[in-house]
Amino acid sequence: MQDAITKFTQSALADFRRKNFFATAKKGENFELKADLNSEYKEFRKDAVKRVIANMTVGKDVSSLFADVVKNMQTDDIELKKLVYLYLINYAKSQPELVILAVNTFVKDTDDPNPLIRALAIRTMGCLRVEEIINYLCEPLKKCLKDDNPYVRKTAAICVAKLYDLNPQLTVDNGFVSTLQEMISDSNPVVVANVIAALSEINDSSSERNIFTINRNILTKLLAALNESTEWGQICILTTLADYVPVDEKEAENIVERVIPRLQHANASVVLSAVKVFMVYINQKYITSDETIQHIIKKMTPPLVTLVSDHSEIQYVALRNINLILQMRNDILTEEIRVFFCKYNDPPYVKLEKLEVMIQLCNEKNIDQVLSEFKEYCNEVDVDFVRRSVRAIGRCAIKLDVAAERCVNVLLELISTHVNYVLQEAIVVMKDIFRKYPRSYEGVIVELCKNLESLDEPEAKASLIWIIGEYAEKIENANELLEFFMDNFKEESTMVQLQLITATVKLFLKKPSQAQNSVQNILQTATQSCDNPDIRDRAYIYWRLLSTNPQTAKSVVLAEKPPIESRTKIVSDSLLDELIANIGTLASVYYKPASLFGGRTGDIKIFSTPAEDANADIEGVPGTTIGGDENLLDLDFDDTSAPPSATPPVSAAPKSNSGSNDLLDLLNEDIPPMGSMGLSQPVTPSTNVQNDLMSILNSSNSSNNNNNNSNGGGGLMGLMSPSNSGLGNFSGIQLQPQKTVMLPASDGKGMEISAVFLKRQNKFFMDLTFTNKTTQPMSEIAIQFNKNTYGLVPMAPIGINVLPPNTSKDFSLPLGTNGPVQQMNPPTLLQIAVKNNVGVYYFQHVLPTSLFENQVSTPSTMSSFSMMMNNSNNNNNNNNNNSNNGNSNDNGLGGLLI
Repeated sequence: MQDAITKFTQSALADFRRKNFFATAKKGENFELKADLNSEYKEFRKDAVKRVIANMTVGKDVSSLFADVVKNMQTDDIELKKLVYLYLINYAKSQPELVILAVNTFVKDTDDPNPLIRALAIRTMGCLRVEEIINYLCEPLKKCLKDDNPYVRKTAAICVAKLYDLNPQLTVDNGFVSTLQEMISDSNPVVVANVIAALSEINDSSSERNIFTINRNILTKLLAALNESTEWGQICILTTLADYVPVDEKEAENIVERVIPRLQHANASVVLSAVKVFMVYINQKYITSDETIQHIIKKMTPPLVTLVSDHSEIQYVALRNINLILQMRNDILTEEIRVFFCKYNDPPYVKLEKLEVMIQLCNEKNIDQVLSEFKEYCNEVDVDFVRRSVRAIGRCAIKLDVAAERCVNVLLELISTHVNYVLQEAIVVMKDIFRKYPRSYEGVIVELCKNLESLDEPEAKASLIWIIGEYAEKIENANELLEFFMDNFKEESTMVQLQLITATVKLFLKKPSQAQNSVQNILQTATQSCDNPDIRDRAYIYWRLLSTNPQTAKSVVLAEKPPIESRTKIVSDSLLDELIANIGTLASVYYKPASLFGGRTGDIKIFSTPAEDANADIEGVPGTTIGGDENLLDLDFDDTSAPPSATPPVSAAPKSNSGSNDLLDLLNEDIPPMGSMGLSQPVTPSTNVQNDLMSILNSSNSSNNNNNNSNGGGGLMGLMSPSNSGLGNFSGIQLQPQKTVMLPASDGKGMEISAVFLKRQNKFFMDLTFTNKTTQPMSEIAIQFNKNTYGLVPMAPIGINVLPPNTSKDFSLPLGTNGPVQQMNPPTLLQIAVKNNVGVYYFQHVLPTSLFENQVSTPSTMSSFSMMMNNSNNNNNNNNNNSNNGNSNDNGLGGLLI
């Protein structure tokens, strides 16, 4: 019996557990909120609405409770009503049909005896931004514009601007704009300020631009309301006054006198708005009296100084605007330069802006103070700030001729400290000083060259190489100094390589006996071993100049360079006018047109930055794996769902060079020979783009032959002779095709890709240009090829970490032929996928068949030179024997200079 009872109990418990295993007493948070929203107790409903708003704030979806929340609108509790209105504003766009349920409550609330509820109702109706509710908004808005309470009227004025943004025609037809124009005469200054703000907004968005006009009567009311308005209202009125064109100078002076007291306001934005009025009136010549302008400048100085002593964020905004003001009027704050000296606890961004202001303010009277400060800054621990301080010294030297020597002495003291980054920055600065003051301060060169081995930054190396090349005739061991860099020529950056080629050619033209072998080796290395087209083209041009006419080469390479100017201009003059009219806004802080921030602007021209050097050294990565992830883009072109390109772009195959056109043919067929052509004479580019620059080395004109034969010298003139073999024969070289747009920005969500496929030294490359046409940076860029006929695969990841907005970066992608093979139709079709942080994009391209044709191999360097040297000497000997000329031949490069 006992066993039966135990068995029954266990069976019942098991059934109970099975029955409740999937059951739960909890219905979910929204279910509990729904129950509380419909509770009969007011406290429960209010607490439930608060929890709904809290969930909405953190991003949870509570739109399913829309109807339950709306039920709580009809209440006398203002706090609860505000919470419900906040919920409605957030979910009105996702539930437009349910918003109609709240219309009756809104209309009823606009008749409520409490002005706070009336204003709250009309403000919420204006913020809903739903077409379905616009028609219901008109009648309540008319009543609120005529309301007895100024708080309701000023709220309704802003609501008119919001309604105009949704439906301009309806706003005009119902007379709301006319009502606003009448409300400028309102007795309450807060209402006047809101009306001005609403009319300005409407006028800016209107195509007619005549909705808001100011006459003398309106101007008087604006000036009267200025003193009694809130801070926000004062800013609106001051902005309107800055846009106003005074009738005459007397009226402009009257406005200035009424605005001057605003400079004493505690709010920084009000102060900057007042400064904006003064600067616009001075800039637009509304005020021309020197006495009045000096009076305004005197009044502006103390408030600006006060802003620089405020919190660091306000300091930064003030300093950015002061920089603009100083570019327009450099006679402001000249006696207050000590205010801009950096403090030890200033944030880095404030210190850098103070440096810029000090450079603007430095003059003959205060230069010693400024240099002393800059020298102190060079002992700071912030490396970037120290570098900028060293550069600031150089900019002062370029700006003030009388202070240049003092600046150079300070730089020499900094160089003697042997701090690596200070030394390298000082060398860069000295290069600029030499360009500004040529043939001056040459005694510094010795100190610079002593630190040759300490340089490891490309810009510092390039600067010192430029100095050595520019003053090669005064440096006894210039050739040895340049050879120090030539040992690692292939590993150096593009900037250093280009500068080294130029400096070596300068040295050769100045000291041919010392640099004969150096120029030969560096031109040979640059033309044969460098993949960068800029380096090769420069080397070929120099080679051609030296081989054709050394005197012309001298006049080109050693020509006098124009001195550089002081770089105190921050923006262009046209942009400066717009930024002055937007002082105190984001436009004046970022130095960008106001249209980029939703403001108004005209067609503005902006200064370019030196684009970042996007070239990167690439090491081959075997296989098809990119970035360590197999099949990174999950490419499947065989799937029918993949978007095919209707007409894939086809790059034209490069045509072989005819070998009969020289450098002059590339420019103009009718221009005279190089020796008789003036350097300043303009030339018209020819449309014959198929002529490669390197075809100049294959020219067969008679003048060059005659020059080679008559000079009797080997060297470069013999080397470049068309009759010679080896390097002198470039008939197999073809013009590199131009890049084509393979992925338009419209298809790449703002990323545009231009590319061209090339073959260099029997290796395949894809030269790419990535352009970001969005306002957000792009990253995580990767590329992958589908199976193709030739097994082409990328051999390295894309070496671009971040692509900033509105910029372009180049990258040369090495390609291998060891990838998976699949027969394509046509055979040269290549399907490509590119990925970034936004998405994945597909496109295809038909490669030129000439890319896969065998090309003539180039002889080795030494054998080519030997063969050309022998050919040149043999030709010269034959010519000399035939002409019975007794002059002896000079081997090498020495015969270039006479």
